[in-house]
Amino acid sequence: MTTANIILQVDNVDIYYGDFQAIRNVSFQVPERSIISIIGSNGAGKSTLLKAIAGLLKPYSGKIIFKGKDITGLMANKIVAEGISLVPEGRRIFPRMTVYENLIIGSYTPKARRKNKELLNKVFELFPVLKEKSQQIASNLSGGQQQMLAIGRALMSDPELIIFDEISLGLAPLIVKEIYQKISEINREGTTVVLVEQDVRRSLKASEFSYVMRGGEIVLTGKSSALEEEDVKVAYFGL
Repeated sequence: MTTANIILQVDNVDIYYGDFQAIRNVSFQVPERSIISIIGSNGAGKSTLLKAIAGLLKPYSGKIIFKGKDITGLMANKIVAEGISLVPEGRRIFPRMTVYENLIIGSYTPKARRKNKELLNKVFELFPVLKEKSQQIASNLSGGQQQMLAIGRALMSDPELIIFDEISLGLAPLIVKEIYQKISEINREGTTVVLVEQDVRRSLKASEFSYVMRGGEIVLTGKSSALEEEDVKVAYFGL
């Protein structure tokens, strides 16, 4: 991978939960406007790594560099203001609020507030169903619509990098296909994408470059088109 136009760089990051080391010496790069995937089973360390990037965990050592700036250990609200947005596993929408209210909450940074009408229109263009149901209570949406809402809320912060954590979890295959089409559209509009998934086949198909994690470490890397699914599964399961 070329080092030109790297938007995110993770260098030798270690993360502990008490005495347990959850992440060991992890390094990777994300080129600007690319789609990269981080693949691994439950417990591989994917979500822990994402929490560090998103400002929800502070690494024990190592650095996280975004657009040339060291953001290691910044609080989550500062990370969002820098231009990184996370679509968390499980959606984490506000179920008793309306679709519109959920979306507007996403535009709390000064930059996003100044253009929240423009951002809202973009979200509605991407997901017309959210416009149709903008005054409905979020808990009344289907699972797929709630995932769209979670993505829309993340886009309302006007991110330059958006991270999707287990985006397909619990969704029907047709809905997953539609969601991935929308992710490709988001990327074509200029937003860099990091996909974090257990689904090996879909991750390889959707991304340009892949990292496979196991036991808190990156054990396999390469261009997604060049990685064999069986090799990835061997690395994934440690067989």
